[in-house]
Amino acid sequence: MAREELIARNREEYGERYGLLKFPGSGQAAAALSRRDALLECLAAKVAIGCGGTKLDCNRLSPGCAVCVAGRWSCLFINGTCNRTCFYCPSPQDEVGRPTTNSLEFPHPQDYVDYIATFGFTGVSFSGGEPLLTPERTLSYLKAVKERFGADLHVWLYTNGTLVTPEILGALRDAGLDEIRFDIGATDYQLKKAAAAVGVIPTVTVEIPAVPEEQELLRARIAEMADLGIAHLNLHQLRLTPYNFERFQGRGYTFLHGEKVTVLESELCALELIRDSLERGIDLPINYCSFVYKNLYQAQAARTRNGRFAAKGHEALTPAGYLRGLALTGAAETILRQVDALRLAGAESEQWQLSRAKDRLSFHPALSPLLALDDLELRVNYAEAVQRPAISYRFPFVEVPINATRKIVIERRPSCGEILLSAADGRAALRALREGGALDGFAHLAPFEALKTGLQEYF
Repeated sequence: MAREELIARNREEYGERYGLLKFPGSGQAAAALSRRDALLECLAAKVAIGCGGTKLDCNRLSPGCAVCVAGRWSCLFINGTCNRTCFYCPSPQDEVGRPTTNSLEFPHPQDYVDYIATFGFTGVSFSGGEPLLTPERTLSYLKAVKERFGADLHVWLYTNGTLVTPEILGALRDAGLDEIRFDIGATDYQLKKAAAAVGVIPTVTVEIPAVPEEQELLRARIAEMADLGIAHLNLHQLRLTPYNFERFQGRGYTFLHGEKVTVLESELCALELIRDSLERGIDLPINYCSFVYKNLYQAQAARTRNGRFAAKGHEALTPAGYLRGLALTGAAETILRQVDALRLAGAESEQWQLSRAKDRLSFHPALSPLLALDDLELRVNYAEAVQRPAISYRFPFVEVPINATRKIVIERRPSCGEILLSAADGRAALRALREGGALDGFAHLAPFEALKTGLQEYF
């Protein structure tokens, strides 16, 4: 998406308050980028940089993060209420509500278990709100998924730690919890509750935003975490939302344009903490989970997961997770010659579709070696498969049964208008498809074919 469009979207989201935000000028952006480049160069030989350059260090990710990178993670918001008021929280946490994921409510544990099985998740997290405000509910869902999947499913829980007791830790352990993650930012960065979980829950992780003004405190806490036996530290980037807007004011942050507004200093803080930890030889894996990673890779995983259910026989999923449709269009007699070639070669009938007027042949890319452009035009369209709580009737949809009484609606939303390739581009695209490649070499197709690489632009 072009810079101008991102800026316009951010301006629209914040309206009159947009003028209160400080974005970097060209000089400040260049200086910050130079600083980031130096940090990345320093880290390059010491860490594993994965997911297109959006996540580091990937050498020893927590088990839950490894599931996320693989695109097999479901996060169930077990409730929507919290007993803390962290300034960086992105949304209101003032209603218990029903357990929800991807806008789908699961008031019954068994339905959620069947959902996990149907969509092939290998990891589940329980979040909120604060999951320990509704301990009976949390334990009931934890027990249900563990009884069904056992060790085949990694389960973790997010908590601010305030309600952690030896008794609740024992109950979580006995129910099969594999990993517990503490947001110590909610408790003035105290580690007592996280330390109490070490040796009880198999993996103990600290997960917090990288708050720039707390960098020196975090530097000290990192050494303490390693000494206490905490297994992982996850740092993520501060993100501005309409809800936390007022709480961000007066902190002196420089904001960045993007799909959402983020904090420049937060990213630099995270990278500096990783570098510092390595230089001091601290044996604590630190993972910087950038907003770019979350925005790109978690969305890609959802598109891919849903797309497998929504794809037609002549469509393919791109590496970016979009449903790609290919079609040759032109005179009926020319199209029918292509159809004859497919039939002669024994092409599977579900992999191609002839329009009623016989002037359009939709085809799976696997059939491209059997086709020729001749006097035809090549057209490409893209759609995104999205889970919905109910049928909207605005877009085509499929219903996926997860058990005898519950179905999940997956809508096919057009991602762009149909794209007509020039004759030269059409020939080049067919060659690329015949060679088993993607179509990311074409600028107007690239956003739907492959994910962008690298961290966030600074502007």
